[in-house]
Amino acid sequence: MSAITCFKAYDLRGRIPTELNDEVAYRVGRAYAAFLSPQQVVVGRDIRLSSEGLADALCRGLTDGGADVFDIGICGTEGVYFATFDGHYDGGIMVTASHNPPDYNA
Repeated sequence: MSAITCFKAYDLRGRIPTELNDEVAYRVGRAYAAFLSPQQVVVGRDIRLSSEGLADALCRGLTDGGADVFDIGICGTEGVYFATFDGHYDGGIMVTASHNPPDYNA
């Protein structure tokens, strides 16, 4: 198992697949569930080709860590914010590369 090198000061981002891939996303989901112990988490993603696989792996990690996941699919970050607070979920995670180059994701 390799070290996770894609953590930055305020987010997690990296080049696909060398710095960020399905294994890393899964491990992040497991760690999130273990560290925060959420009951329910909202997950959304952008339209990048890599986002669906990363979101699926993240959801598996969260689920394996004991959280229920509400996957809202393709949306903007504001959709995750809204769903998290409106639905009274314990947390929300958005898989998006935002303004980064095409070979990145977060």
